[in-house]
Amino acid sequence: MTDTDLSCPRCGSHVMPPSAWSSAWRCGRHGDVHPLRQVRSLSREGLADVVRHARVPVLLPWPLPGGWLVTGFALAGDERSGARGCVVALSGPNPVGGLGEMLLVSEEMGVGLGARCAGLPGPDAGEGVVSGPPVAWVELGNHEFPLWHVDAPGRAAFVGEVLASWLWIVLWPDTAGTLLVEPMTLRDLRDPGQDLDLPFGARSPRLPG
Repeated sequence: MTDTDLSCPRCGSHVMPPSAWSSAWRCGRHGDVHPLRQVRSLSREGLADVVRHARVPVLLPWPLPGGWLVTGFALAGDERSGARGCVVALSGPNPVGGLGEMLLVSEEMGVGLGARCAGLPGPDAGEGVVSGPPVAWVELGNHEFPLWHVDAPGRAAFVGEVLASWLWIVLWPDTAGTLLVEPMTLRDLRDPGQDLDLPFGARSPRLPG
């Protein structure tokens, strides 16, 4: 991996590496950031890379919706800090017709990756978003976690808190949001004892980084 593989998780711009004056990666627009990279290998080995570096949940719907494939991973963070943000991309049939795309983003506060995927300025969901009644739920480890709808351009976006991290679920087109009419069961791929036979597909064009 070279410096040119890394970008700002908030805007995609080139980032400057740490220097003698600072240990942080830096974006000219957003200051100190956790650098974003795609995981090149869509395979068990690529997943192992994700799990090894992640300091946040690596969340995947399981079982996958019918016909859906895993289509990419991206991480925000360096070797020193570990990944403070993680994206899992999936593609498959939209329940109302055509192709659907989904990004599941888990991140620490302030990373800004989820807001970017939702087409919002970020870095986080913003004041007043996580208020009022939730519109969807996810299940993880026999617990339910609420999600709130976020107004996002040209897509359906939901956000909540899972295992002390922000969870964003972003779907294209917006009609693919019907996948969350029923609670979505998730797995944290960091948990031990999992040997899931994941179906991999072509890399998603929606995957940031």
